[in-house]
Amino acid sequence: MQAMRIIGLAGWSGAGKTTLLTRLIPHLIGQGVRVSTIKHAHHRFDVDTPGKDSWEHRQAGAAQVLVSSANRWALMTEHRGAPEPDLAFLLRQLSPVDLVIVEGFKRDAHPKIEVHRTANGKPWLHPQDPRIMAVASDGQPDALPHAGLDDIPAIAGLALRFAEPG
Repeated sequence: MQAMRIIGLAGWSGAGKTTLLTRLIPHLIGQGVRVSTIKHAHHRFDVDTPGKDSWEHRQAGAAQVLVSSANRWALMTEHRGAPEPDLAFLLRQLSPVDLVIVEGFKRDAHPKIEVHRTANGKPWLHPQDPRIMAVASDGQPDALPHAGLDDIPAIAGLALRFAEPG
């Protein structure tokens, strides 16, 4: 099996990264591309809730809690003062797929597609980030491959074209 390839989506809050991603994933899967994602979240996010047994296990001090059912399993690992893991470490935790799409981690040096919405009034990111290879936008960037925000087949093509081994 060849190495997993990685492409990121970078953009300001409100640009439509998550909306684009939820439309892009089924399109790629329909083309036979196996896809996983990595999403960087704010510091206080939690996938567990007070009152659940797994939450109680973590509160008691367990370093890891694995929850499993007939539909899915999830492994929660507590940092307990250790540094936040980097993208390279997180990529190694995934099962092999054809393409990993990263939302967030915009400061990391992986290839990215900038998601830009003109109405947000925010500046372009690509002039300051040489790892932005293309743009998905309702505006027109200078000198980069471009697709409209609603042109999912074209954006999928850009993602596959610029993805690199992770």
